[in-house]
Amino acid sequence: MLGRQSSFDLQGLLSCARGELFGKGNPQLPLPPMLMLDRITKILADGGNQGKGSVEAEFDLKPDLWFFKCHFQGDPVMPGCLGLDALWQMAGFFLGWMGGLGRGRALGMGEAKFTGMVLPSNKLVSYYVEFKRLIMRRLVVGVADGIVKVDGKVIFEAKDLKVGLFSEDTQSAGNLAAATA
Repeated sequence: MLGRQSSFDLQGLLSCARGELFGKGNPQLPLPPMLMLDRITKILADGGNQGKGSVEAEFDLKPDLWFFKCHFQGDPVMPGCLGLDALWQMAGFFLGWMGGLGRGRALGMGEAKFTGMVLPSNKLVSYYVEFKRLIMRRLVVGVADGIVKVDGKVIFEAKDLKVGLFSEDTQSAGNLAAATA
């Protein structure tokens, strides 16, 4: 099956962002600078505590990254929403890797807890997504929990991240979100 490799380097992620990895009209990652991953270090169909799948990824930090320049002047920090977006990016990638068809869309999340920050002096952000629920039929939806670490320390936790895949013949994104509530 396409995409069954267990890790992806930046070139593989960029291939996904260009729509080449899973095919036209199927899950894509955003292009830089919105691509918040440099590599997927591990992706498993049966990973996680519930055996429904997991993804691990990393993002290398450099003091001159675009968001440090504008968020906030004189007090640079990576916006928490970018960490959340990285988790959604990973969840959508996983659905495509599993063979799901349609364009990926973030559908929401249950809750988020921030306990730290990403600063220009940090070196590495690590992301972990663990699936709790997968629907892989005409309706393709994943529900997962995620963790963000900076230099090995947990700084962010998100519960019930929801991502769906849809095409013109499937439900709207709003109906997908309602179906997974």
